[in-house]
This record gives sequence, C-alpha cells and structure tokens, in this order.
Amino acid sequence: MANFNKVILVGNLTRDPELRYTPKGVAIAKLGLAVNRRWTSETGEVREETTFVDIDAFGKQAETIANYCKKGRPLLVEGRLRMDQWEDKQSGQKRTKLGVVLESFSFLDSPRAEAASAPASEPERREPTAAAGPATVEPVVPEPEAPPPEDDVPF
Repeated sequence: MANFNKVILVGNLTRDPELRYTPKGVAIAKLGLAVNRRWTSETGEVREETTFVDIDAFGKQAETIANYCKKGRPLLVEGRLRMDQWEDKQSGQKRTKLGVVLESFSFLDSPRAEAASAPASEPERREPTAAAGPATVEPVVPEPEAPPPEDDVPF
C-alpha cells in the first residue's frame, strides 16, 4: 500500500513569523496557525474549537512568508505532517510534537486591504508585484539535514 502524507489548512497566523538561517544559509521560518472549526451541537448551540498548529517553512517560501505576513493574516497552507522527538533537558523525559512542514501556501487576503485598515503610525510595507488574486508560491523541497536549533523548545 502506498503512503500519503498531505495536510491542507486554512487559518490565521497566531504570531509574526520567526525567520532564521542555517549555517549553510537556508532560510527557516517558524509560524503558528490557528484553525477554527464551528459546528452546531445536538442542543442547537453553536460551538467552536480552535486548533493551533506549528508550521516550518524553508528556503524562498520562508523568506516570502517572513516578509509579507504578520500576526492575524489569513493563510492557506499545504504541507506534510512531521513528528518531532526530543528529550527534555530538565526532566529527561522523551517529548513529541506533531507539526507541519510547509510545501506551498497562498495568501488569502490582499496586502492593500491590510494597509488601508492599518493605523497611520505603522510604517508602510512593500507589496509583492503580482496579479490580483491569491498569490501562490511553488513548493520547495526543504533541506533534509537542517536540524532545528538546539536552543529552540518546540512548544
């Protein structure tokens, strides 16, 4: 049987992306995405749950996301699930965390709309020069030998 590992999420960024570079110069952006699910319970009450997902982007996509995305911006993310494992330095316990490695993404809003609603004191950002509509960045294969920084606790 063939394996298939694909995730498609739509949500809002929970924080500004954090951009770093590996010693070999590969860009890595860490971002958080809040994905909401709304449903009606058996009693007719509208319920909502939010799932918070950590996402890692690599290469040119990491730089693009870091340059054009801020906390609260809606984003469509396609990627694959990855299980991170490490040993807690304080307790010695084995820890795991499920995250997503970004393969492609689309902006779901217009940077112009964001700029129009931004406070006047906020500096103006450069906008990507692209045709109207969602911007899509082609998938980039992440460098497989790029481990997460030692000082970065993944939760």
